[in-house]
Amino acid sequence: MSLDVQITFDAHDAPALADFWAAALDYVVPGPPGVALEPGADPWLAWDVFLERVGVPVEQRRSKAAIEDPQGRGPRVFFQQVPEEKMAKNRVHLDVRSAAPDLAGDARMEALEAAAERLVARGATRRERFEPDPPLETGFLVMQDPEGNEFCLT
Repeated sequence: MSLDVQITFDAHDAPALADFWAAALDYVVPGPPGVALEPGADPWLAWDVFLERVGVPVEQRRSKAAIEDPQGRGPRVFFQQVPEEKMAKNRVHLDVRSAAPDLAGDARMEALEAAAERLVARGATRRERFEPDPPLETGFLVMQDPEGNEFCLT
């Protein structure tokens, strides 16, 4: 039997990084336990109300955040506030499959560039472009999220 996995990011601003990755992965910020969010409702407001009701101090209310795949297929992603800075290149990173699997060559790279533009507008940074080199390399873009965590658009 396989086990579920959760991906965890250390962060300075957990909700902001959660919002970035929710947009990058087409995920959602879930509502608090027992709270059904109406379409378009602000999940952070719902969390603030919930955390106040259960007695979490104000200074701790934005120290953690999570996002989930609305279709329930992908892993949950969790963000936890830490005081230290990111010190080195990630040894593990996410590959965000943002081009349709049937695209190749220039069409594939155009799809990756469009995804990169959308994420740069949300605070990501472009690092490097790797051109297709058949038969093994289909091309990809190396990016960083707003807190400097590396990821690839593939």
